Amino acid sequence: MDADVIVVGAGLAGLVAAHELTSRGRRVALVDQENAANLGGQAFWSLGGLFLVDSPEQRRLGIKDSFDLAWNDWQGSAQFDRVEDEDSWAVRWARAYVEFAAGEKRSWLEGHGISLLPTVGWAERGDLRADGHGNSVPRFHIAWGTGTGVVEPFAEYAKQAARDGLLTFHHRHRVDELVVEDGSARGVRGTVLAADDSPRGVSSNRDPIGDFELTAQAVIVTSGGIGANHDIVRRSWPERLGSPPRQMVTGVPAYVDGRMLDISAEAGVRLVNRDRMWHYTEGLQNWDPIWPGHGIRILPGPSSIWLDALGRRLPDPCLPGYDTLGTLRHLRTTEDLADHDHSWFVLTRKIIEKEFALSGSEQNPDITAKDRKAVLRDRLLGKGAPAPVQAFVRNGADFVTAENLERLVEKMNGLTDKPLLDAAEVRRQIEARDLQMANPYSKDSQIQGIRNARRYIGDRLGRVATPHRILDPAAGPLIGVKLHVLTRKTLGGIQTDLDSRALGADGQPVGGLYAAGEVAGFGGGGVHGYNALEGTFLGGCLFSGRAAGRAAARQTG
Repeated sequence: MDADVIVVGAGLAGLVAAHELTSRGRRVALVDQENAANLGGQAFWSLGGLFLVDSPEQRRLGIKDSFDLAWNDWQGSAQFDRVEDEDSWAVRWARAYVEFAAGEKRSWLEGHGISLLPTVGWAERGDLRADGHGNSVPRFHIAWGTGTGVVEPFAEYAKQAARDGLLTFHHRHRVDELVVEDGSARGVRGTVLAADDSPRGVSSNRDPIGDFELTAQAVIVTSGGIGANHDIVRRSWPERLGSPPRQMVTGVPAYVDGRMLDISAEAGVRLVNRDRMWHYTEGLQNWDPIWPGHGIRILPGPSSIWLDALGRRLPDPCLPGYDTLGTLRHLRTTEDLADHDHSWFVLTRKIIEKEFALSGSEQNPDITAKDRKAVLRDRLLGKGAPAPVQAFVRNGADFVTAENLERLVEKMNGLTDKPLLDAAEVRRQIEARDLQMANPYSKDSQIQGIRNARRYIGDRLGRVATPHRILDPAAGPLIGVKLHVLTRKTLGGIQTDLDSRALGADGQPVGGLYAAGEVAGFGGGGVHGYNALEGTFLGGCLFSGRAAGRAAARQTG
């Protein structure tokens, strides 16, 4: 055999699985269609958000969290409704993951040299129901070094294992077939691609120069999701989310192509929950793109006015930072919006300075570089928006600014094929909202949410602007931001048991075959159910990759 275990995919889940294997003396063949510059895959580009429960960081900020509260939030968000079939293992994975997040996860991260920012973000604030979707408390912990820092130790483990003779990198090897004989995985076959020295994230060639076959006692599939393959996204788009947009921006590099899902199915693996997916509605066209259609997501604070393409304020719970898929569903199923692929933020200088953050390691160079002084200087003590945000305001195709609302709406209309916004109607809605600011209480749910957020010290100091009127000249200029749907995650995939063993159509494990990370729905074929609580994608890769590596090590011992 060429190795004890073949790992297909050199992203975060694959690297974690490889580390679990090589640390137990197993020989690993790590196979990936990209070059060595892309080690770590999609996770390298992430913000590095990690879902933790009742952490020291939370307690220092006065946040009272618990496993019971987090599990209640997870169940309300996931809305598992296929528990006798496609969700049968996902439910068990979900509970195990929340237990991990409330227990061993933080010390395990520390053991690998991964530390956390002292602040905790409040992502996915939810659908405004105690038993519904959303985080009841802030749980979004960002790793020092962002996603790059999370990937780093596992990439270094792989390189050291290669030096020690326990791991062999097979870059530019594209897997086209899982070899399953007599009900057990025996290896992989595929195509050797021509060498390509493109920088990380830049699209590489797909020129074939030969074939290959590798054999092993076990195979772990960790090949990622579908986010860059808009054809698969549209093919899997569920009716409950209306029609897919004609135009979307892409939140992941081109190699996140979903190929291994169908290849796994052809090998007899069961795919489940393929209609569940996670895309953002606050996407921007990247003014300095790395991959085709490169989009960046705004991580918004709660204060921007959100208008649909026709200039109407979005209803509850479609508020900035609250309910990702609820907002997507509203924008794609409201009858007169189906022909429009965009929506709008209207905000002020004060809001963008305090509340706009951009997802991605390259959009947060201070955190990625672990520069604590820069974080303190630029984010807490500095004036103005962070430099990457300022760059988008200056250069981004989706930003317009103006000193008065009528001129702003005129510029916003200039970004669409025909003028869809009526300045008088936009003014009426914003003035009604502004009238609610005179008292520390309000009937407006968004303003209630702003004031609720500022009761949390983390939001008050670094994330939520002081409440003010949008049309207050002292808060200006006004800013309009055109928002696009940004593709990101598949929430379904290969069904696995708690040892990450891939299950066949009969529900029984396929011998020697494992799956982890996004290709497995981050565990069980859909650990998130219908909704993610955020900070759970990297964590799902870590948790499921760890399980797969440990189980495959036991099998090959």
